[in-house]
Amino acid sequence: MTTKPKIALIIGSTRPTRFADIPAQWMLKQAKARSDMEVDLIDLRDFKLPFFDEMASNLWMPSKNPEAVRWQETIGKYDGYIFVVAEYNRSITGALKNALDQAYKEWNRKPFTAIAYGGVGGARALEHLRTIGVELQMVPTRSAVHVAGGDLMAVHPGFGGKKSMEDIEANLLPGAKAALDDLVWWANATKAAKA
Repeated sequence: MTTKPKIALIIGSTRPTRFADIPAQWMLKQAKARSDMEVDLIDLRDFKLPFFDEMASNLWMPSKNPEAVRWQETIGKYDGYIFVVAEYNRSITGALKNALDQAYKEWNRKPFTAIAYGGVGGARALEHLRTIGVELQMVPTRSAVHVAGGDLMAVHPGFGGKKSMEDIEANLLPGAKAALDDLVWWANATKAAKA
């Protein structure tokens, strides 16, 4: 009997005024509605990660910082990841990049997808994340969810948005289904290959 893949939904922004919680909760709801995965919400705010200051990646030597080790142990338990990606100046947040750099072995041969948001749906940031993921020996999925343009303006309080994610979800559900389908397929494939 196979077990369902364990997936971490990682909020990639730590700003006090972040928008990330809104798409994170919506994506968590989509993932939890499925019977083919288990999903947990992981918030970078719950980890006091220093800026990467180890001698080398934990691929080459163990990390010394206890918070970095706690982060590695936390994410290492999962078979795949959903990142909540805010686009900052055409890339991912510094907090997310630092969190990615704080581990290496734990990411290897595991898939990820994302829900991204920004002027063009966070597409530029997600492309950077995919490139970083390849270097970490991860499997980026083709499909993702992009909250863009009028939809972003409608739900983002910073732009005066008053609508909920449910008000725009007809535009997002096809992408969410495709992204989660891809993620589960790759999580099962990589689990089987590692076994």
